[in-house]
Amino acid sequence: MTDFRSEPSVGARIKLARRERGYRTTHDLADAMRGGKITSAILENIESGRKADISVSQLLNIARALDVPPSFLLAPIGSPNSTLDLPNLSDDFDGMSAAEFDCWLSATPASSYRPRLAAERADISILGTLRELGSLQRELKRLQIVLAAQSASGDPDLIDSNAETQTRIDRITEEAARLAGLLTSAGLTNVACEPGGDLG
Repeated sequence: MTDFRSEPSVGARIKLARRERGYRTTHDLADAMRGGKITSAILENIESGRKADISVSQLLNIARALDVPPSFLLAPIGSPNSTLDLPNLSDDFDGMSAAEFDCWLSATPASSYRPRLAAERADISILGTLRELGSLQRELKRLQIVLAAQSASGDPDLIDSNAETQTRIDRITEEAARLAGLLTSAGLTNVACEPGGDLG
């Protein structure tokens, strides 16, 4: 079977991804998107290429239902050096490869995409900091569960490792607070940095 990631159009990528993910018909996929207001007819038109312009909400609903990163539907990521094939884009996208598009869309720092403005570089840095903070907060939650399990076990060997786990929690909490401070100084507000806190 052909890999949907290399297909030369959004519709073809969606159609093959749908089949690969086990949705035999567009009706099956439409049923999986409750509340998304995407009908089987809309999906058929997208897949056939009769509907070239897809709204952001349609694209996100389809990608989520298929459990596929949106970049895989928007660009032929399976052929990373191929030219972007989305219709109706401005001349600014001319010559942009699928890999460059993915890096631009995901704001990946130090990638094949080179930001054109200092403000864009700053925005990419802010997103990187947000992602790092989110990772630290997930790790804090995990460590807190580990610490609670160690404490509840009554096993002296596990209890001895409580101090080590607590030290890691303290270090991550300090780093999360530092990152939250950077984000606050960059103009983002309501950034939580407590152990187990959520972003925003």
